[in-house]
Amino acid sequence: MNVAALIDGVLAGRRAAIGQAITLVESSNPEHASAASEILSALMPHSGKAQRIGLTGVPGVGKSTFIERFGLYLIAQGKRVAVLAVDPTSSRTGGSILGDKTRMEELSRHDGAFIRPTPAGKTLGGVAARSREAMIICEAAGFDVIIVETVGVGQSEWAVAQMTDVFVLLLLAGAGDELQGIKRGIMELADIVLINKADGEGRQAAESAAQTFRSSLKLLQGHNAVWQPKVRTASALTGAGIEATWTLIEAHRAALAAQGLIEERRAEQRVRWMWDSLEDLMRTELSTKVATVGLEAEVRRGTLPPGAAARRILSED
Repeated sequence: MNVAALIDGVLAGRRAAIGQAITLVESSNPEHASAASEILSALMPHSGKAQRIGLTGVPGVGKSTFIERFGLYLIAQGKRVAVLAVDPTSSRTGGSILGDKTRMEELSRHDGAFIRPTPAGKTLGGVAARSREAMIICEAAGFDVIIVETVGVGQSEWAVAQMTDVFVLLLLAGAGDELQGIKRGIMELADIVLINKADGEGRQAAESAAQTFRSSLKLLQGHNAVWQPKVRTASALTGAGIEATWTLIEAHRAALAAQGLIEERRAEQRVRWMWDSLEDLMRTELSTKVATVGLEAEVRRGTLPPGAAARRILSED
């Protein structure tokens, strides 16, 4: 592997090099760790200029269709767009469909776009374990907008909010009780809420839902005084609301930049990234210890409390 050539390829914006670099940093092979670290160290000084957008929503809300329409709009404005689409992973088989390139067929063929589907694996929060690294690589390759599309299953969705600049939540009018269980937690994180499929007979229902959500957001806590969440309607089918969405995202960025909060937020994200990486490394390192296997067996039998086992693992030399 020619790491230097791979780095040069990413900086030149070559798709093959970008894909290879992301594959390398996603690899669980210990032999690839050194090369991945070298690549990230070389690329980080060239990153940080893109607008990082997190986007989530329940299955069926139209995330892929919306992203395709939104991405094509941005490309028409002279932007280069990278989409890091995370697909659910089966807890039984470990498999993922990875069908986002198929669902974004037109966008995937465009020279100004790069779409990378990745399985969520065992990572909670609907994001891949190496989404942060993939963002760095795409930014270094010259992409102006990075969109992280999450699984949208309601599990620890704060994860994507902790690695992006703005968090966009797509909802449906009249989605029913399946939405109620996840609505409040995710809405407390959302900077922009979009009621999608506001077209045809669903337009009036979308407008009514938007008004309801505006009232609901006033009761939620957790947002700062710099930016109050905005609720709008949109249609990925007709393109209605797409331009307005980008205007809101730019307004959000300007509001944070005026207070110096963008770099402050990213600095905090890098520290969180460090601790998350440490946790992953410790889990990998400790799981290979012989003593750990024995303690795990005791926990399985119910003869040793899990907390006590964890403390004994850490105390092992």
